[in-house]
Amino acid sequence: MSFRRMLRMLSWLFGFAAGVTAVIVAFFARRMVAPARQPLWTSPAEMGMTFENVQFPAQDGVRLSGWFIPAPRDGGRAGATIILAHDWTWNRLGDAAADLLANLSGATPVELLRLAHALHFEGYHILMFDQRNHGESAAHPPVTFGQAEANDLQGALAYLHTRPEVDKARVGVIGFSMGANAVLYSLPLTDDIGAAIAVQPMTMATYAQGYARDLLGAAGGLVLPLIESTYAAFSGVRLDALQPSFAAAGGGGTPVLFVQCKADPWGSMEDVNRLRSATPEGQGPLYVDGNHRYQGYQYLIENPRIAVAFFEQYIG
Repeated sequence: MSFRRMLRMLSWLFGFAAGVTAVIVAFFARRMVAPARQPLWTSPAEMGMTFENVQFPAQDGVRLSGWFIPAPRDGGRAGATIILAHDWTWNRLGDAAADLLANLSGATPVELLRLAHALHFEGYHILMFDQRNHGESAAHPPVTFGQAEANDLQGALAYLHTRPEVDKARVGVIGFSMGANAVLYSLPLTDDIGAAIAVQPMTMATYAQGYARDLLGAAGGLVLPLIESTYAAFSGVRLDALQPSFAAAGGGGTPVLFVQCKADPWGSMEDVNRLRSATPEGQGPLYVDGNHRYQGYQYLIENPRIAVAFFEQYIG
């Protein structure tokens, strides 16, 4: 092979690698700033629950859409209400896990409506809503993995205050990942959360490292700084500046139960334990057996009595 031909081949290979890298960086940065939306695939009526389509503003005015599911008349909880706060790229129903990335990452469907049904059966009012940039709620990029989304949770709490059937002193929240972070960011801002369950909250820089390593292997460590820089350039937010533990430290007297999968390749028990330690009334973590993050999400759905017993103690 001639030297010139070898140079052309190396140049072609370098260009191909650079092109693939650029596509990966653009895809993930775009997904972080404003993810593609999952459409709603069912409704509470399919599980025999009456509901209202509702809209309300986030604390900073962003329009949010959701469902209010009133408790059965004979429920006996006297106004106790649970808010469900979903994760990044999901919607109020959870995650359909139906795209190519879900197949590559091993994600499995998460049906939050099953958890809502179990809590409804126990006599709770339920509020399910789409966070900003997700589902049917308004666009307001960038996604900040709980920091700005805390405004959505504050708006949900304010909306519940307008409903006469809701006891304002008996409101609980279950947050999943980004939704759990929104809970932690909200703790110093309100006394209206009677109790909360934080399912796999995360320090975003730690999560990004695990996610990139699991999905891209050794190349993840090379590509991640480019993704982080691109996200920061478009959003004005640095991942390492997103520190829910700082907010959680001002959480006051709100009891928060932490849940984390033991062998989660994207998050870590150490990170969640640090978040729990920073939360004044943090409990757990409740460690879930499994080797994938989605097994941690599924735990409460498969074992709703854990949530029922926790909320009975504090708001039920």
